[in-house]
Amino acid sequence: MNSQESTEKQEIKKVVNLFFDGLHKGDSSLVSKTLHESIKVQTTYTNKEGKKVLVTESKEKLLKAIASKKKSDVYFEKLLSFTIKIDGNLASVWTPYEFYLNDKFSHCGANSFQLFNNNGSWEIIYLVDMRRRENCSQNLEKN
Repeated sequence: MNSQESTEKQEIKKVVNLFFDGLHKGDSSLVSKTLHESIKVQTTYTNKEGKKVLVTESKEKLLKAIASKKKSDVYFEKLLSFTIKIDGNLASVWTPYEFYLNDKFSHCGANSFQLFNNNGSWEIIYLVDMRRRENCSQNLEKN
């Protein structure tokens, strides 16, 4: 890895960390700084009947959900690793995670971020996360 790629990976990781910093604080303006104006946001999970579900949200709904976090609620999404791939002005970030609400384990899964280098500023253009409550202690890199 050359020094330019290393610097770019650090910048991309900083954007993703800023996103989570805003999420944890319930600060939608902080999160908004990391998002491209036309971001696509999705979540996938398996429902109680065993059916796989894909839900699409708007940027506005995501930001409203973050802003409406109760001050008393403590969100912590523990990122287990970062895998970053870059080609030109496109980057992909894979982050397996464990999510805790008020210090209690809630669920685990993985986030997949796509980022665009918008003339010197990395912005999240696509975010999909997968959520599950089972098999959370296994090595998620092998999935």
